[in-house]
Amino acid sequence: MRKILSLFLALIMTGMCVSCSAPAEKKPITMEPQASQMKAICELAVMECYYHNVAKFMQEDAQGALWWKKDKQFWIEYSGVVKLGVDISLVTIEVNNTQITITLPAAKVLGCKVDSTSLTKDSFIVKKDSAKIEAADEVAAFEVAQRRLEETAASDTALLANAQQRAQALLEDYVTNIGNAVGIEYSLKWVYINAQ
Repeated sequence: MRKILSLFLALIMTGMCVSCSAPAEKKPITMEPQASQMKAICELAVMECYYHNVAKFMQEDAQGALWWKKDKQFWIEYSGVVKLGVDISLVTIEVNNTQITITLPAAKVLGCKVDSTSLTKDSFIVKKDSAKIEAADEVAAFEVAQRRLEETAASDTALLANAQQRAQALLEDYVTNIGNAVGIEYSLKWVYINAQ
């Protein structure tokens, strides 16, 4: 019985030694920056800027007759939100060994809206002796205000440059992190295009 038990234990030990002796081969990690991931990064790089503005409305001789005419005049104080970023459909990436070329468009206004929470009854200021203000007048004033808000943001070159630099920095970090993960040092070449 002792011989059988000794033989059985010897077989188990031999099996364990054989199964543990051959380490599994590690496959090298193959990974490179992907255009789809870079476009997702550009979507994340969108900046939201808040503007405080006043919309003015003026219509001469809106009410009355002959010499007793009144003008319509009022102001609306509001805040607006403008989204700035790069057009992701224009972002391209070319990988040639360790050389990566990224085409990045100029930042632009991606969206603009009036923040409805900024509008209260105190936001509307009607001039004394003004003719009666209609809802259509307020709508017209908001349309002009929103257009001016977008024009103001689109002409803010420093803010647009900041939005483009933010997208570029995030893309650069992404490529660096991919390179660190696979042990490759990528060199980046930037091509800038005008989004217009």
